[in-house]
Parts: sequence; C-alpha cells; structure tokens
Amino acid sequence: MTNKRKKIGLDARFYGPIGKGLGRYTKEVVDRVILDTANDYVVFLSLENFADFDVSKYSNVKKVLVKGRWYSLKEQIELPWLIWRERINLMHFMHFNVPILTPTKFVATIHDLILTKFPTLRATTLSPAFYWVKNWMYRLVIWLAVHRSEAVIAVSNFTKDDIEKQFSVKGDKVKMIYEGVTDAIKNVEKSKEDFGDKKILLGYNIDKPYLLYVGNAYPHKNLEGLIRIFSKLGEKRPDLSLVLVGKMDYFYTQVKNFADQEKNKAKIIFPGYVPDEDLAVFFRQAEVYVFASLYEGFGLPPLEAMAQDCPVISSDKACMPEVLGEAASYFNPENENEASEKILGLLNDENLQNSLILKGHNQIKKYSWNKCAEEILALYNKFK
Repeated sequence: MTNKRKKIGLDARFYGPIGKGLGRYTKEVVDRVILDTANDYVVFLSLENFADFDVSKYSNVKKVLVKGRWYSLKEQIELPWLIWRERINLMHFMHFNVPILTPTKFVATIHDLILTKFPTLRATTLSPAFYWVKNWMYRLVIWLAVHRSEAVIAVSNFTKDDIEKQFSVKGDKVKMIYEGVTDAIKNVEKSKEDFGDKKILLGYNIDKPYLLYVGNAYPHKNLEGLIRIFSKLGEKRPDLSLVLVGKMDYFYTQVKNFADQEKNKAKIIFPGYVPDEDLAVFFRQAEVYVFASLYEGFGLPPLEAMAQDCPVISSDKACMPEVLGEAASYFNPENENEASEKILGLLNDENLQNSLILKGHNQIKKYSWNKCAEEILALYNKFK
C-alpha cells in the first residue's frame, strides 16, 4: 500500500550562511528532501533568503515568506497562521524554536541543549532580568517541542542521550541522524603547493604557518580559551598565527576585543565570513585545525578540515570523541597548559599528522548529507 501524498512544510528561515552551522544543516537537508516527488513541499523562508531560493524547477515546491524573526513573539503568531493557511500535513522545524501554537503534526531537529546546559549572560545583549525571562521561555519552547512532536531528530548519540535524560523521553521518539560533510568543501581539488591558494590567503592578509578555527563565537565555543592557549604556544612557536573564521557579529566583536589585549594580537587574524570555495583553501593550508569547544551537539568544521587533509586536534568534551573518533588528537580545554603542549606535540610530529590525515579520510566517509536526507524522508513517510 503506497503512502498518501502529503504536504510537508520545511522551516528554512536559517537557510544559507545567515544561519551559520544551523544554516549549513538547513540548506543541505532542504536542497535534498525537495528532490522527493512523492510529496508536495512548502519551504518557509526569511526576508534574508527568500529572493535567493529558487523553486522554479520544482513543480511540487512552493516558497512562503515569514516576516517574523526567529526567537520572536511575532514568529509565534505568524508562522502557525501560515502553516494553517498552507494546509500543511507535517512540518519539519530545523531547530528547537517550534511555535507553541503549531496547528499540525511536526518533527523537530534539536542540535544540542546549549541553552539549558550553558545559560550565561555573556551570550546576550539583554539585561539580566530580560535574559533570564527569555531563557525560561526558551526552556518552555524546547520542552513543548520535545513532548508535542511526532519525533525528534538528534544529530549525534551524545545529543540523543542528552535529550532523553533531560526530558525523560523514552522509546524511539528521538531518532539519531548524523549530519554530513559538505560537497562544496569535500570535493575541492587538494594541492598544498597551489599558487592560487597562497593568492587567496594573501587576499585575507593571511600567511603561513597558521592554526585554524572555523565557526561561530558563542561563549561555549571557548575562543577566549583558545586565544590563551595560542598565546602560551606562541612562546615556543612565534612564527604561528591563529586564524578565527566567522562573520563579525556581536560575539566575534567581543572575542576580538579580548584578543586585542594579548601581546601577540598581531598574530590573531579575523578574516570574517569566508565562502565555501575559499574556506577549502583555509582548511588545506592550515598546519592544524583546533577545536576548543566546551560543548557540541555534532561539530561539523573538524570533519570539513579532515576532508581537506588538515590534521585535527579537538576538545575531548561532549560529542567530539564520538564524531571524530580516532581521526583526531584530543586535549582538555579546561587545562590550557596541557592543551598548548598537545598542540605543540602535534605540530612537531609529522608522522602523527599523516596518521590523522589518513584516518580522517575514513572518518568522513561515515557522514553523508545524502544519507541524512534519505533517513529524514523515511521519517516523514512514517506519519500519515
């Protein structure tokens, strides 16, 4: 018996670079699931990405503009009305911010529980009173998303366990579906001696050798800790630079202000947002990719580094040992002296670097956006 054709809604307001890591996930999933011709799709977009999303080649895909900003009171009212208007049978929210009044069945992807595990005033521009009220609202929204959803998608076993323990969820409601490694980075031709690579780096005022971090600058990413680790390392390797790649927003501005207080501030480089084609160059020309995060739900950039033959050294916290396996070296980010010595040891050990690169080739094979989308489609088709 064939499944009845459904109208599936996709919350794609984070689609593209505007959503950083969440934007990457949304784009990779949406671009693949709308290739499915067995169902009809309505893609909900924001003012920032509505014009750029082309549905002209899809007969079964429609796009709808959502004017309300994410995490706002307006989205709590506008989005449920749009979902009702479009007669959606099943909605997929790519993030935990599910409107309380959602009028249909839904699944939600929950990437991590950072807001409940790491509440901090450093992660907001709000006054303390408003921050804690908003944090309470976030907790309520997440709780409702977990308990009212048909299913929750977790991006790692670590996150799945976190959700099940914190929200007392049992059975098979939480489905673990790994993310993938982006083709735009994975499939770029690799060459350490490419003159074009050096020209691209010089366009960002970057010269080798350098350590690399790619991602956002939220407090749990521990970039201030990474800068302190780098400063200790610089005493023995003054030739090194530290390159921190990410859009220069409020959080990156805070980190840059912190870096400006360091003696080696000239060696700490903030190139801002870097497109994928250039980002592949950043990865493959780096000496080492360093990930000092205190908490992650998946951790995609280290895998992207592996795809470009860059050895990875990572925090040993949260999901990182699960996701990176034996293809990374590890350190305790809360012991900055140890971390500095571990990074120095990797820099000085060419055999270890080559071993990690080879293991990285096998590790990234475990993660495929096509497989991710197939498993998500199978989940959609479970519900009438």
